Amino acid sequence: MFSYFFITVRSVALTSIILLASSASAFALPLSTNVSDEKAKVDEFLPQLVPVLAPVNDGPYVFVNEQQQLESYWLCQGEVLTQTTTAVSFPTTISACNMSAAVHALSSVENKILEFSGDYPVAALSDFHGKYDLMIELLTNNNIIDENKNWAFGKGHFVITGDIFDRGDKVTEILWFLYDLEQQAQKAGGDIHLTLGNHEVMILNGDLRYLHPKYIESANKLNKPFEQLFSPNSIIGNWLRSKPVLVKVNNMLFAHGGFHPSLATEKRTLVEINTVFKDSLIKAELDKPRAGWAKFLHKTNGIIWYRGYFANDYPEGSKKSDKGATSAEIDLLLKHFDVEHLIVGHTSQKQIETRYQGRVIAIDSSIKRGNYGEILFIENGKKWRGSLSGKVLPLYHQ
Repeated sequence: MFSYFFITVRSVALTSIILLASSASAFALPLSTNVSDEKAKVDEFLPQLVPVLAPVNDGPYVFVNEQQQLESYWLCQGEVLTQTTTAVSFPTTISACNMSAAVHALSSVENKILEFSGDYPVAALSDFHGKYDLMIELLTNNNIIDENKNWAFGKGHFVITGDIFDRGDKVTEILWFLYDLEQQAQKAGGDIHLTLGNHEVMILNGDLRYLHPKYIESANKLNKPFEQLFSPNSIIGNWLRSKPVLVKVNNMLFAHGGFHPSLATEKRTLVEINTVFKDSLIKAELDKPRAGWAKFLHKTNGIIWYRGYFANDYPEGSKKSDKGATSAEIDLLLKHFDVEHLIVGHTSQKQIETRYQGRVIAIDSSIKRGNYGEILFIENGKKWRGSLSGKVLPLYHQ
């Protein structure tokens, strides 16, 4: 809105100057007058229009201090509010300025189990990118949650292949919502599997190029670099560090970007991939720079960045990281990891789609655009798409 206002004012002023310049005889302008000269004059007299955000509401950001107390911070209409709480039992709810969060423990235990199997329904999607309201609508209409935003998927397993952060302005809300919903799911006999996406890893490493301006303001007001709001001693930062980069559920292998064929030819195991990736997760917390295979896993062909299943989707003439995976390489990956499907986000589609005759399923349905999104459902050997309105749609093979 602010950039539009700036452009509009500037355009009106420049248009006026051009009209004046084109009427030199009427206004006795010198013949040397040109648009660039007049533009400079406009720049000199135009006020410095700096976009101003509305007062920010954000939080809570909750940290565990040395006394094992919860130190919580909010921005309420742009003003910083703080609260220190001694948690006697969990969950403990903290609240200020109509922004609350349920804290379930002082730290999150990393569950290193990467493979799950059972006779239960599975739902999967990816790339929320701060679109909290659309996420709630999608999950409610597809009976993942009820109208009170509580778990309604029973013993089902719900997979989210990363990218909660960046682009949108309700990242904090999504993080606390999923943090709590995970606990509800597990108590009901189900589970939520959140895998790390490239945007989680970017934020934790201080790469803020896609960050919404709201969160730059939050960091400035709280006098911390944004990534430090998710430090190891923060509740959500600790929780994110407990998450894997991949998960296998029944005959399906999930990750954010994808599995490069070299992982199969080199006979890498799921445990090995996850361990090496996680051990080199945050550069500022490492004793030495990433190197070798750890560096590979965090680069273009690594598990959170790889787009090789969609090489044919690139516009003609655009730069590709490689020629993409062949059908034979997909088969090699499936055989090596003993699965029937590779299910990934990261590369946006208009809807949930498949590639390689259904062996690869793309679950980034462009929720980030804020208009539409879908959920993949798998139950009793059948697969379908759940639309934003909750309509059951077929899953077409490509």
